[in-house]
Amino acid sequence: MDNISIILIEPENAGNTGAICRSMKNFDFQNLVLINPKFNLKSEELRNRAKWANDLVDNIKIIKKYDAKTIKKLRKEYDYLIATTARLGRDYNVLRSPITPQQLAQRIAEIDRKKGTNKKNINIGILIGREGSGLNNEEIKEADFSVTIPTSKKYGTMNMSHAVTILLYEIFKARGTENIISHIAPISKNEKHQIIKILEDKLKTMHFNTEEKRDTQRTVWKKMIGKAFLSRREAYALMGFLKKIK
Repeated sequence: MDNISIILIEPENAGNTGAICRSMKNFDFQNLVLINPKFNLKSEELRNRAKWANDLVDNIKIIKKYDAKTIKKLRKEYDYLIATTARLGRDYNVLRSPITPQQLAQRIAEIDRKKGTNKKNINIGILIGREGSGLNNEEIKEADFSVTIPTSKKYGTMNMSHAVTILLYEIFKARGTENIISHIAPISKNEKHQIIKILEDKLKTMHFNTEEKRDTQRTVWKKMIGKAFLSRREAYALMGFLKKIK
């Protein structure tokens, strides 16, 4: 996803950044920007945690200097700048009234669909705050809007790499990108009809005290088969099993 950049502001932990690289690789993201990183970029922990995503480590963009103008400069580079925060305000606190990762993903997917008609690449930057304190109000103010992962009220703050993974997954999922289970599709109405037909034949041979009880079984099984969204392999295994019932 070459139009989306993950931007870490003053990251302190090499392991977290490495884990983010790994998650980016999982979900087809390529662009990582570090602003004034607080760890040694030659750290073995960074590469060890990145695992097979060291090509992303090699291509990290570094912005060494961080001051009040840094985020303002990013505003000029990206069409949309999105802040992330775990600290929420009340309804009247506009800065900290966020959307969810799922809502963000849907909006980005909509941008992708519109891009197909106007051929313009929309660049998006997602700001990730410091491990200890997150983003401050001034940084959030420079963003177009903010995103929060709905977590438990008992412990709302997530590890930075875990939070980024959830964001990336939601965006990846909403884009409908081909993934490792894309080839496993649920059965069509034809296969469902075959299963129900075999089931009907078996029900006719079984003894029930009343027709109402037979009809209840018929309804229950139809509902279960419908809700299961069976794969073809599962469907044919079930048909084979039903045929063996005497």
